[in-house]
Amino acid sequence: MEVVLIGIFILSASFIVYHHAGYPVILGWWASQHPIVTSGAISRGYRSARRDRALPTVTIIIPAYNEEQWIADKIRNCASLDYPKDKLNIVIIDDGSEDNTLHIAESTIQEAICADTHFEIINQQDNIGKVAILNQYIPKINSDITCISDVSAIISVDALLIASEFFKDQNIGVVNSTYQLLHASQTGESDYWQYQNNIKYRESTMGSTIGAHGALYFIRTPLFELLPGNTINDDFIIPMRIVRQHYQAAYAPNMNAIELEPTESVQDFQRRLRISAGNMQQVIMLFDLFSPQYGSTAFTFFSGKGLRLFTPYLMIACLFSSLWLAQTNAIFLVLLYSQLAVYVIAAIANYFPQLQKLRLIRLITYLIVGHTANLIGGLRYLFGFENGKWQRLAR
Repeated sequence: MEVVLIGIFILSASFIVYHHAGYPVILGWWASQHPIVTSGAISRGYRSARRDRALPTVTIIIPAYNEEQWIADKIRNCASLDYPKDKLNIVIIDDGSEDNTLHIAESTIQEAICADTHFEIINQQDNIGKVAILNQYIPKINSDITCISDVSAIISVDALLIASEFFKDQNIGVVNSTYQLLHASQTGESDYWQYQNNIKYRESTMGSTIGAHGALYFIRTPLFELLPGNTINDDFIIPMRIVRQHYQAAYAPNMNAIELEPTESVQDFQRRLRISAGNMQQVIMLFDLFSPQYGSTAFTFFSGKGLRLFTPYLMIACLFSSLWLAQTNAIFLVLLYSQLAVYVIAAIANYFPQLQKLRLIRLITYLIVGHTANLIGGLRYLFGFENGKWQRLAR
């Protein structure tokens, strides 16, 4: 029995360490040997030129639900994008908002800055959810490229030009942006997203990034597949279904999406619960991507998303196996106390945020709270408590 428990602890701990440290090191080494060389954005300067004819047509689709605080800034941001206006269409779909989102949107597109940009505002009377919106309207888009973007994310003015450079490669079906936070001064979230951006860049050197962020990403329009109605993480399922068609998902380090909406701790945990439920769902829905036929994508999918889903269960296995072994083995007694110390630090710092001014405590807290949400969210999905309908939560 003791040998079995030691084996369980070593195996579980090895996977945890590999996911958090080993996998990033392997990716870092690979990326250093296979750097991505891009030509960068076209230097257009808002002036029309003959080479504009070669650019793909783009439609930006923006689902909106109760976004009165951000919708005007989003519209002005889209109007300022440096791209030929005759090749750009922006579709804002108000999904039955209960605030002034629709009125503010209609007023803002009348401003002078928006005069030469084609905006289309669709008033969806009933709230049907983001997945239903995407299923209903993306198949109607006839542009070469579709951009999906959140209302609260401001995107860099050269984003469309950068994306168009990537799509010159016919093997690329998805282009991801670099996600940044405007407000994250006292949380580990900013550090986490910097880490995730590094991972995405390194994954792309192996062929494809894993998933995307809903703040801003691009797809080849004809490659879109209708989503199941209960899809939770649509910004993961959509790009990975395109990867499953043997296209690549690229990462653009110089294409930025800046999140305007600040994080609120209670709502943030609810958001992470939902994302975690989506993590369980997407592993089930895309289980075939673990097959060796997908090569490096299978490796990154397992090492990144697969192990992230199972990490809380591995942590529980480590805790209980060391608890049993600590009765007779001093080494495991030390390991037990070490684990408990980490969990206690995270619990205390979660209730006393001022402690998170220390970076190490901030990172420990963010990771432990994230894995807690991962555990609860995954179980909620398995037991049928997540229906997949989009409910807006503050970040």
